[in-house]
Amino acid sequence: MDAAPGPVATSPLREPGYRVLLGYRLCAILSYQIVAVTVGWHVYELTRNPFALGLVGLAEVVPYIGMALFAGYLVDHLPKRRLGALACAGLASTALLLAAISAGHLAPGRTWPIYAAIVLTGLVRSFLTPVYTALFAQVLRREQFARGASIGSIAFQTALVCGPALGGLTVGWAGKTAAYALAAVLALAAGAVLLWLRVAEPRADGPRAPVFASIGVGLRFVFNNQIMLAAQALDLFAVLFGGAISLAPAFITEILHYGPEGLGILRGAPALGAVAVGIVMARRPPGRHAGRLLLWAVAGFGVCIIGFGLSRHFWLSALFLLMSGICDGVSVVLRSTIMQLVTPDGMRGRVASINGIFIGSSNELGAFYAGSMARLLGLVPAVVLGGFVTLGVVGVTALKAPRLRRLDLRNL
Repeated sequence: MDAAPGPVATSPLREPGYRVLLGYRLCAILSYQIVAVTVGWHVYELTRNPFALGLVGLAEVVPYIGMALFAGYLVDHLPKRRLGALACAGLASTALLLAAISAGHLAPGRTWPIYAAIVLTGLVRSFLTPVYTALFAQVLRREQFARGASIGSIAFQTALVCGPALGGLTVGWAGKTAAYALAAVLALAAGAVLLWLRVAEPRADGPRAPVFASIGVGLRFVFNNQIMLAAQALDLFAVLFGGAISLAPAFITEILHYGPEGLGILRGAPALGAVAVGIVMARRPPGRHAGRLLLWAVAGFGVCIIGFGLSRHFWLSALFLLMSGICDGVSVVLRSTIMQLVTPDGMRGRVASINGIFIGSSNELGAFYAGSMARLLGLVPAVVLGGFVTLGVVGVTALKAPRLRRLDLRNL
């Protein structure tokens, strides 16, 4: 991994605005993750039906995808801090609504109000990442983008590990209502931190473009940019076909014959690997051969998924998932850096939203694909096939996207 040459950039953590922005991201993701794990427990406690858990994901991803492009447009044309704070207030509102349901004050024993609250979560979540992405470019200089993306990935993955653990512990010790209340407090804290950020937001020049025309400009920019489109497609298909982690509960029971405590280890292993590689890349940001590094990282992810599918030993399986997290962490940092470097300032909200559609839907679709293939082929063949398909996607991308293959971040 080659560090980009040129003048040494100061650490992004020395920038007060970036530290505030990280605080916003951490609090918002922790809030969202606590709600996600608590809702799963809540719904299953009421229904004892695994299909009802699938409906939770569907209730969120459909409004998220439907709102994402409009959210990007609004982020590009309205004050970003206020918009992000309103989105955080929406997260807090859904958590408080769920707390009222859990406490028996609203439709006790019914699941439809829970799904209604999750629909609202999907709508407001579509604003969180575009706001972060747009403000990221305003609090850092270009030469700090690669390190900033690495540190942001560390914060993101840490929240992915700590959020479910914090939610589960709170449910176990104090109950669902307390967990929802904690999520509401964290969401309000995220909004307050964002309003504390001091940054001069550029004014849009000239009349505002019509909504659909403006969204079309963003879509054309992404789909006409070979480097960005290829990087996003790689991530989408890797998660879609390599979604082995969604089958971890079945592997624990039927293949690895390990206790329920092993599920937490397997679920946390990829995030732990991503945090570790994020720390390394924050110290040595990628520069030369970044495109080849991205392709090798996604190929390594596919190999790790194949290894996980073939493993019959718990700790070997955990090691493969840890390594898959390392590969995925490299991919996330590089994709984020590419997006920040090639996107014009006035289009960051829309481009981040389009990226969110690629990535935000791939986990749910990947889980659906993995479950469907496991039912058709069996657990092990489904996972191994997904890994090989990921390798095929890397090969096709390397052939069809030569600009990505030859990418040097120093030239962007």
